[in-house]
Amino acid sequence: MLATVELASRIELSDLARPTPCGDWSLADLLAHLTGQQRGFAAAARGAGAELRRWLPVRAADPVLDYLAGCVEVLQAFADPAVADQDFALPELRAGRGFPAGQAISFHLVDNAVHAWDLAACLGIPLQLNDELLQAALRVAERVPDGAERTEPGAAFAPGRPVPAGAGPLERMLVLLGRSPSWPD
Repeated sequence: MLATVELASRIELSDLARPTPCGDWSLADLLAHLTGQQRGFAAAARGAGAELRRWLPVRAADPVLDYLAGCVEVLQAFADPAVADQDFALPELRAGRGFPAGQAISFHLVDNAVHAWDLAACLGIPLQLNDELLQAALRVAERVPDGAERTEPGAAFAPGRPVPAGAGPLERMLVLLGRSPSWPD
């Protein structure tokens, strides 16, 4: 998530209309989604994530500032030692039953790693993530189901793509989750 913070801090107002690797989302759309996700994970960490409204995209007058505030919110929520012992309600993935904290936080990790790449690609900035983080995110990405649900409206990820021979962990994670590492191609 800190990589997304660093990248978001570089965004200018004139960048908000730029296209992103996220389907037909503009950079403003992506920031609204990311803000909703950070706030949703913060709510889930506090035991209040079951309501889908907490996860909705957030449109703000200053989308960068609002996104950064959402990141602070989730960091504070994750810092509570009690978080490790609770289930997280993630209604976008499964209604009615939560996920263990470690699993839910691993979803947050992979979501932020992929969206860090989305931001970097949109801004034309090379993404630098450390190997330990990339390996952890790749392990989660390898377990994300790749079926017909990925073609449904609102799917978290597009259908996976073939993994090129010799792909590194970032490229492998991206193609498994439906991104084209050579975007825009």
